[in-house]
Amino acid sequence: MMSVNDQPAVQSQAAARKAMIDSQLRVSGVNAEIVRDRMGAVPREDFVPEGARGIAYIDRAIPLGNGRFLAAPLVQGSMLEEAKPSPADRALLVDGGSGYMAELLRPVVGSLEVVSPEEALQPSRKKGDFTLLMIDGAIEQLPATLTKRLADDARVVTGIVSRGLTRLALGRKVAGEVSLLPLAELGMPVLPEFAEPKSWSF
Repeated sequence: MMSVNDQPAVQSQAAARKAMIDSQLRVSGVNAEIVRDRMGAVPREDFVPEGARGIAYIDRAIPLGNGRFLAAPLVQGSMLEEAKPSPADRALLVDGGSGYMAELLRPVVGSLEVVSPEEALQPSRKKGDFTLLMIDGAIEQLPATLTKRLADDARVVTGIVSRGLTRLALGRKVAGEVSLLPLAELGMPVLPEFAEPKSWSF
């Protein structure tokens, strides 16, 4: 049961979520109802280290330790808006380390499987029937281990590293392949597990 002493903190957190939506998402054109509902309901402060709870709603990524980050609200709001998740979706999420995106997605899709970047690189014997793939971070390449897990015409929402910049990117699986289209430039945490192999130059 919530104590009287807890009420001001809860009210303050709710006000911070509303301010995040009004001053970071809306002004950037991220206005989808599903984004406002989910990001207004999920407390970001529960997904950061104890010492960072007071800055959970700032407009930049928050270090989580071990090289992982909670992306800025605009990043995850933009990804959720572009994904257009629905109860018909069988969703696969590559978690960036916080668990926050999973909590945003879980109630609005038919099913959700969450894997770490390391797990995403492992071959799977499961049938390729996911209709939505979200990667909570920026990648240099999309591994075949993920492409094979997608149904035909599956949607992909991720970040992509292009010429040293990170951008939101969308794709679809067509004829067994996924092509990613870079969109808006966004400062996104990079997932090193999805780096392209480095080639030698002479």
